[in-house]
Amino acid sequence: METATTGPLTFRDASDADVGTLVGLIESAYRGDSSRVGWTTEADILQGQRTDPESVLEVIKSPDSRLLTVERDGRVVACCQLERRGDHAYFGMFAVCPALQGAGLGKVVIAEAERQVREGWGAKELHMTVITVREDLIAWYERRGYRRTGRTSPFPYGDERFGIPQRDDLEFELLVKELGQPEPATP
Repeated sequence: METATTGPLTFRDASDADVGTLVGLIESAYRGDSSRVGWTTEADILQGQRTDPESVLEVIKSPDSRLLTVERDGRVVACCQLERRGDHAYFGMFAVCPALQGAGLGKVVIAEAERQVREGWGAKELHMTVITVREDLIAWYERRGYRRTGRTSPFPYGDERFGIPQRDDLEFELLVKELGQPEPATP
């Protein structure tokens, strides 16, 4: 699989040996100064860690979950968690190398994730949660066919495994996409 701005991509399930690389990728995409190279940074709303080796390993080991790992030229450039939840799947832990963001790689990864859960698990919908103040990120998902549900859940304040909040109004909103429908043709 290729995009106009990248070479061939390889999609595979993560292994135990990938844990350190994946933690580094996820952290670089969301936290600290390195995340500011890309547009997905959460550095202004959350400090501290985004994930840890134990959380990544838990996803890899779970029988109902996969950590889809994307490589180009033998280098991990993106990942996402896919978890089977009855007739739908959950999409999380999505990260694209900050230096490669904005070039279409994220669109390719999410489309492949949708295809895999639809064809492999028979999932009818893909669900995700996004921090509601991340309007730019929510808009990006809406252009991919996801819809806001208005269903929110609280941010886990006080649990530093999810970061150290820099504001007191954080919450998650559930976004849902029905699978099988074509992706909208907007950029």
